[in-house]
Amino acid sequence: MTALVTGGSSGMGLEYARQLAARGCELVIVSNRQEELDAAAAKIHEEYGVNVLPCFQDLSGWDAADQLYGFCTQKGLQVDILVLNAGFFFFKELQQEDCGLASSMIGLHVNTNTRMCLLFGNDMKKAGKGNIIIMSSMAADIPAPGITVYSATKAYLKSFGKSLYYEMKPYGVCVTTVMPAAIATPLYRLSDKLLDLGVKTGLIRTPQSLVRRALRGMDRGHKTVKPGLMNVLLPGFIAIQPSGIISALWKKWKR
Repeated sequence: MTALVTGGSSGMGLEYARQLAARGCELVIVSNRQEELDAAAAKIHEEYGVNVLPCFQDLSGWDAADQLYGFCTQKGLQVDILVLNAGFFFFKELQQEDCGLASSMIGLHVNTNTRMCLLFGNDMKKAGKGNIIIMSSMAADIPAPGITVYSATKAYLKSFGKSLYYEMKPYGVCVTTVMPAAIATPLYRLSDKLLDLGVKTGLIRTPQSLVRRALRGMDRGHKTVKPGLMNVLLPGFIAIQPSGIISALWKKWKR
């Protein structure tokens, strides 16, 4: 069995790769960080004894999915588990100079993930089996200033994944959309002290626990996985706040 993990050199992607390797899966891990990628591939191979093929690629380009699919086709690989984990995050008020950054995020989160589901998903449909994990976020339910593009793209992935679940199910392919709250990874660029405090208080989950929950949901054929109490409480709490409070908080945060 072969699993492809995007963003597989660090954070949740690396943890997905490790836990899938522990299940005996051969791996293709994709990242735009060459040194981290090669080191991760070598370490996973050493620890778990499975073949790990690193693929150095920036997935934000508009033809990135086609290039990656071509890479796998050229290698004669049939991807059985597709983990769409690659992503990035920034917290700031959008300015004109952020057009390129916003376009890259939309390209990576929306275009590339959609295209990869179509390309690899079509092979899975023909094979009559397969699993796709789409990493959305709790932010999909929290449109908020500072994460304008991030929350919008994650909302797209939430809607796309839940709809695709029903389209792929008759072909024996399961699509599981994962919507975590904050995770202790470099994505948010918090200090080690703040990450440790968040984990101890339960506000931030570890990659290990999140990936275990996600893979368990995949195994059970779940449409969505929304781990943690924060996923239940925070979106509802924010939704009932008057817009004036949110505006005041944002104004204070920007100072």
